[in-house]
Amino acid sequence: MAEQFFIPKKIITGEDALAAAGDRIANMGKKALIVCGPNVRKMAAAEKVMEELEKRETAYAVYSDITGEPTDRMIDNGARVYLEEACDFLIGIGGGSPLDAMKAIALKAVCGGEMADYMGVSVEAKLPPMAAVPTTAGTGSEATQFTIITDTKNDVKMLLKGESFMPDLAVVDPEFSVSAPRGVTASTGLDALTHAVEAYTSRKAQPLTDIFAVSAVRRIFQNLPEAYENGSSRNARKEMALAALEAGIAFNNASVTIVHGMSRPIGALFHVPHGTSNAILLHPCLKYVMDGAVERFAVLGREIKAAGGQDDDKSAAEKFIEEVRKLCRKCGIGSPDCYGIEKEAFLEAVPKMAEDAVASGSPANTRKKIQKEDIIKIYQALW
Repeated sequence: MAEQFFIPKKIITGEDALAAAGDRIANMGKKALIVCGPNVRKMAAAEKVMEELEKRETAYAVYSDITGEPTDRMIDNGARVYLEEACDFLIGIGGGSPLDAMKAIALKAVCGGEMADYMGVSVEAKLPPMAAVPTTAGTGSEATQFTIITDTKNDVKMLLKGESFMPDLAVVDPEFSVSAPRGVTASTGLDALTHAVEAYTSRKAQPLTDIFAVSAVRRIFQNLPEAYENGSSRNARKEMALAALEAGIAFNNASVTIVHGMSRPIGALFHVPHGTSNAILLHPCLKYVMDGAVERFAVLGREIKAAGGQDDDKSAAEKFIEEVRKLCRKCGIGSPDCYGIEKEAFLEAVPKMAEDAVASGSPANTRKKIQKEDIIKIYQALW
């Protein structure tokens, strides 16, 4: 069966990547809308983007109201600024939230309507040019056709998708992630690990995605502990930036599975950052579904050298799952109550979260057949 595989039109990585991309960014249009959060607005990454535009006399406006994971209201406001300022291209700077917001703002500005109108359909409209400049190593949004926007009316995180959302340019400069706090480093790094493992064990995996996914898993196990413990390590930051990009490319083409399906409802109802909710679920979910993809989990166990030639596939797979648990523990990931979630409220919400998880379609990509009852069991076992 033929497979499709696509990535951003141009990817520029490494030290001084932004300066190298300056001409290309400035030539994307006449006036940019820079999309970021209030904290990133004050950081070097945003300042350098504006400097590059000013050097080339390219006009810009700034929308810095992405104050958390993006909601439909933030998107409405951003699209209004885009149109009022007569912008013709967008630059997203920051973690996954501003990059996702950039994509949705482009859609809203061109096509109008409500964000909920685009859930469950493939977006194929011609959108303005977009450049993505990540400042964290995790989401991979700079290399994907996806955006996640919260529907504030129904408390649902909507997964919107379509080739139109793929950025025209991804600029991955590891220097921008050096200042990320330990908690952000942990949650985004484990988000990248989730992307890579889910892409590799997805029903939609293909030979090309396997290459990127396995490489990302290796890099993350080798470098996330160092990036977490010593954030100033340039080499660890560089390797994690590459791993996040690899993982993004992998899941963009192979999709995600049960962890993401279950993570989004937690984020929507309890406002836990996406990477954190993924990290909470990562070990329990992988342990539950391991028997549906033993050979694939075994490969990962051997790739990270947790298992050797003496181990059969089941043993190698189990050793990989155990190393995932250890890495999450090493990165300070705790149970849901560590993030302000009350047990009673969580358990009461389990039926709705399970329904929303199934409706997202992601659990269906898991090689083990997953039903609503399985998802309920995993949610309940978190406590």
